[in-house]
Amino acid sequence: MKRTRLAAVIGSAAFTAAGLGAIAACGSTPQAPAASSTHSSSAYSYYRSMMGRLDSGSSGMMGGTASRGWMMGATGYRWMMGGLAAPAWMQGHALPGFMTGSSRDPGKIMGTLFANAPGPRVSPAQAARLGSQIPAGATASRAQHTITFSGTNVRLTVLASPPGGRDETFRIAGMTNPAIVVKAGAHVSIEVINADPGTSHGLVVTASGATASWMPMMTASPAFTGSALWFLGNPTSAGMHAGTLTFTASTPGTYRYLCPVPGHAQKGMTGTFIVR
Repeated sequence: MKRTRLAAVIGSAAFTAAGLGAIAACGSTPQAPAASSTHSSSAYSYYRSMMGRLDSGSSGMMGGTASRGWMMGATGYRWMMGGLAAPAWMQGHALPGFMTGSSRDPGKIMGTLFANAPGPRVSPAQAARLGSQIPAGATASRAQHTITFSGTNVRLTVLASPPGGRDETFRIAGMTNPAIVVKAGAHVSIEVINADPGTSHGLVVTASGATASWMPMMTASPAFTGSALWFLGNPTSAGMHAGTLTFTASTPGTYRYLCPVPGHAQKGMTGTFIVR
């Protein structure tokens, strides 16, 4: 993959939060998390360092020189972090054996591997405050379980699986998985914070309602350019990973926001996103 292509794939700061961008991943476009657009970026450097440690401790389980080079390089990085589509491991392709160890849960694996990834962090106290605030320019109806924005500049914070609530859910303005209503043409900025100590989480606004699928990204794509942040690593003593996705809600309709990590939407990490 050419360096210029890599730059287009990993150019968003979402990666940094995702510790995966997924791991954190898309900012202005559905892409992998990265601190900068070159191989020298802190995100890519972290990835290579992490993969090198895994390989050295796995007695060559990376599968030989060719596989090692592939996983350590730009192609492996894109496979892991996602590009203009969901990361390959979210689309039914198994994670490499040397990565999985005793766990087969991709969310737990990626959350642990990218726990120390570079990127924005917030404290638990900050996260709790942000997750309970009603966003500026919005009206929250607990009776209707809905947050409605009246303007064309929409900013909100989403906590992924925070303490004090049901596991595998989102908290927004103190509510669990509320419906979000915005105007057509609104510029939307969503800060996602992974408050779950045991697994990675992300957020995608998708045109598909097939949240019953174990891997919803097998059949669903982001509804708008930039409406995906693939995953964020687990919190550490340094704080909780945070990443921001930005997009224009250009087309009226009823969409879903969900966690794209396999199994999470199926367990309840999803809500309605309405553009009217």
